Amino acid sequence: MTTLIESNEHKSLREAVAAFAKTHPHTTNAEDNTRLWQAAAKLGYIGVNLPEAYGGGGAGITELSLVLEELGAAGNPLLMMIVSPAICGTVIARFGTEEQKREWLPHLADGTRLMAFGITEPDAGSNSHRITTTARRDAATGDWILTGRKVFVSGVDIADATLIVGRTEDARTGKLKPCLFIVPRDAPGFERRAIDMELNAVERQFELTLDDVRLPADALVGDEDAGLLQLFAGLNPERVMTAAFGIGMGRYALSRALEYARERTVWKTPIGAHQAIAHPLAQAHIDLELARLMMQKAAHLYDAGDDVGAGEAANMAKYAAGEACVKAVDQAVHTLGGNGLTREYGLARLITASRVARIAPVSREMILNYVSHQTLGLPKSY
Repeated sequence: MTTLIESNEHKSLREAVAAFAKTHPHTTNAEDNTRLWQAAAKLGYIGVNLPEAYGGGGAGITELSLVLEELGAAGNPLLMMIVSPAICGTVIARFGTEEQKREWLPHLADGTRLMAFGITEPDAGSNSHRITTTARRDAATGDWILTGRKVFVSGVDIADATLIVGRTEDARTGKLKPCLFIVPRDAPGFERRAIDMELNAVERQFELTLDDVRLPADALVGDEDAGLLQLFAGLNPERVMTAAFGIGMGRYALSRALEYARERTVWKTPIGAHQAIAHPLAQAHIDLELARLMMQKAAHLYDAGDDVGAGEAANMAKYAAGEACVKAVDQAVHTLGGNGLTREYGLARLITASRVARIAPVSREMILNYVSHQTLGLPKSY
């Protein structure tokens, strides 16, 4: 029942975040984005999911996804919330050493530091087993030496460090296994190049090159033999938060369309009175609400410690939210007609942005593969 009906505490949080978001102008540049991030952090919204012992709110992904959804619904989504507190903060809180927790969590919570996340590679795509970024031990010093490339890494230019997914060789089997490393932004050999994107977003995308980047032994997060478990502990929150990102964006687009449909009059009648306008908007609302229910289920399962159940639900939530977001944005633009493509109404930029929820961090087709194999028990095609 808790996944169907929000508690009074959650309703109050939702109202507070919505009121806060509406007092801030749309974040159209890096400076506005930083100010919004810092203001949200000061109110405890950015670190709401991180442990209280390290300066966080002591809540979970349920609350963090609620915050991101409401920021998005007001037209101010913060993409780095998916990365810094949700992925990196969660992984460090669950698996980091005491020193890593004290070093990073208080700063991630209060907004004074950000952390990026690097997993995707040019030739690996969604196949984490083909990651070629490798880490080897320097027998003389105990240091780690990382070599490889990453692409489509968000916010590296504003992040103090990047949590890099690499692979180390298992001494027993000789096979490579995934591990996570904290790489400071100024580490020698760690280079970044901005990717020229047509996506109109404040947060930029980067390609990273790691050329024999030397890291101390304590740069490894958690247990070297539990890398896969730790990786997926971060990917489930990523999918939940991407769903929140999409739902918030869809709600924002829908609200603009509804406002227009109520006020725009043709032949003395508001266009919203016509079923050809009203019904598609109603369908968009229904799809967003259904996606939100699955997102809330996934968040509750994750916060309850059910990683397996959360994995299935988080993938479904991300899929549903991506589809609902794209449909809501498309219908909003069509509702406004030519005005939907003008800068004044701010919907045209969402046509491209809404596709992000479909594509990243995993494509809709890979989610369908996951559900086919893991949920329905059908044989793999690859």
